[in-house]
Amino acid sequence: MITLKGMTWDHPRGYAPLEKASELYRERHPEVEISWTRRSLQAFADRPLSLMTKEYDLLIIDHPHVGEAERDQSLLPLNGQGYDDMLEEFSRRTVGPSYASYDYHGSVWALPVDAAAQVACWRPDLLDAPPRTWDEVVALAEKGQVTMPLKPIDAMASFCTLSANIGHPVARDEGRLLDMDAGREVFKALLAVARHMEEQCFSNNPIEVLERMSRTTQFAYCPLLYGYNSYSREDAPNARIAFNDIPALGDNGPCGSMIGGAGIAVSSSCERSDVALDFAFFIMSGEAQSGFYFDAQGQPGHLDAWESDRTNRLSLDFFRNTRKTMDTCWLRPRYDGFLGFMDKAGNLVNATLRGQGDVDETLKQLEELYQASRGTRLDRDYD
Repeated sequence: MITLKGMTWDHPRGYAPLEKASELYRERHPEVEISWTRRSLQAFADRPLSLMTKEYDLLIIDHPHVGEAERDQSLLPLNGQGYDDMLEEFSRRTVGPSYASYDYHGSVWALPVDAAAQVACWRPDLLDAPPRTWDEVVALAEKGQVTMPLKPIDAMASFCTLSANIGHPVARDEGRLLDMDAGREVFKALLAVARHMEEQCFSNNPIEVLERMSRTTQFAYCPLLYGYNSYSREDAPNARIAFNDIPALGDNGPCGSMIGGAGIAVSSSCERSDVALDFAFFIMSGEAQSGFYFDAQGQPGHLDAWESDRTNRLSLDFFRNTRKTMDTCWLRPRYDGFLGFMDKAGNLVNATLRGQGDVDETLKQLEELYQASRGTRLDRDYD
């Protein structure tokens, strides 16, 4: 028997498609058994990638980890392993910059089996149509119909999304994080909505917001959160939620959303990397992604799934209605050190949106944190 160990995140979207894939793979290769360990997103972040790859052969990672992977050589680069033709296909047939997010300094460190970005969502049974502009969001928030995940890391993600939306993506050049006037404009927009939020929003993540929206009729709309198509499906346990493109703060339409998602990577310590690679490319195929991967509660990255009439019919057109946002996403810096910056920056943005910080002072502190992160790897902040 060939036994491989995998690590993924503890949400049905994170583990169910992989467990199904392992079952199907074993039917084709009876000599291979692939088991998956589930950890919370925070628990995954609490351990350096270099330690995780000593224990596991396959890992689901976030693209900001590629800088760490390059530094430690803890992951196996996927190019040059005999699959370059498939990589070329994936570079053309994955949504937005999902593939590009794992292509760093000439090496491809993971395959984008899962695609996501900050999108908007709404309850069709409570709202005739979703807002298209940020001014419309503010008007709806004033009526008490808007909620939003503003936990520090999500608050920072929304700050980055709106900065890119108005044409000033953070860290566009290494010398400066963000123009002060652009930063003030973003804070003004976020504060106009945040002042109408309940206290718990400042500690909520996207799943917690989606649960509240699906279980109660209190909120009809959320302007920015990472989408989960499981809440749109016919078999959703509570009220179905529809997803759509983000509302525009500027004049550029639904662009600039901070891309998320997850990729499957192979440990450089894996003794049977040939099998691990074969499995990874198996689940990244268009047939798998639009078939069993989606059916097992996954959120595929391959365009075969995004363009499928079947997947869209079963999810209130989740994929079609967020496609413009996905195709015009902002890809954050991936240098080793940016994750630490995001942790600490999120705390500052969260406090300011609570009304506990001065905007200009916060922007100065964000700039200082960014400059520090370019010179040294900032310690991570964990719950």
